Amino acid sequence: MAVLPGSPPVEVHLKRSARARRFSLRVSRLDGKVTLSMPLRAREGEALAFLKGHEGWLRQTLQAMPDSAPRPVGLGTMIPVGGRDLLLSPGFGRGIRAEDDRLLVPGDPATAGLRVAAWLKVLARDRLARASTHYAGLVGRSYSSLALRDTRSRWGSCSPDGRLMYSWRLIMAPPQVLDYVVAHEAAHLVELNHSRAYWAVVSRICPGWQAQRAWLRTQGQTLHRLRFQD
Repeated sequence: MAVLPGSPPVEVHLKRSARARRFSLRVSRLDGKVTLSMPLRAREGEALAFLKGHEGWLRQTLQAMPDSAPRPVGLGTMIPVGGRDLLLSPGFGRGIRAEDDRLLVPGDPATAGLRVAAWLKVLARDRLARASTHYAGLVGRSYSSLALRDTRSRWGSCSPDGRLMYSWRLIMAPPQVLDYVVAHEAAHLVELNHSRAYWAVVSRICPGWQAQRAWLRTQGQTLHRLRFQD
């Protein structure tokens, strides 16, 4: 970790990589995390000099990003579910349920955020499993397993042996955005790359995917701002 002094100071994560041949800066669109990649044998002093030389670009990029401040989730908070904003409100009974424009959450208000996160994860697994089966069928393949994570660097992944992984926060995005991510990973069951052949598969099973990818790039970080626990 390095800190670029100034107003405000900027935390920069230093990442040594055997594949890196030069220094490079990256700002995550999801949460504003700054990463400086560097060759294995590079000296930290050289990395800091590179960082200082690109300070103007870095600060301009961070300033242009939407507000990435965390938003605690609790009763009275508005959160998206399937792209529809719902107000977390006190409920009765044992289960969480959506009713009109509210998400009714019974029980102790102090743990409402944690229980809503658990409810969203169950919803996400069901929706992502059904979509994965659907899109895998469209490409004539099957997947070996499905896992949910709270990843910030990617919305989904597909391993060479057909293991699918998704961010459970996709359940908060519009349904067509979730479908695009699933189609994106299902296409990797055919082409484990991003070649023209791969994108041809994506276009066949998910026409208009460009708009959904654009939504993730411009709005996806808002889903990561939500904090469901301390």
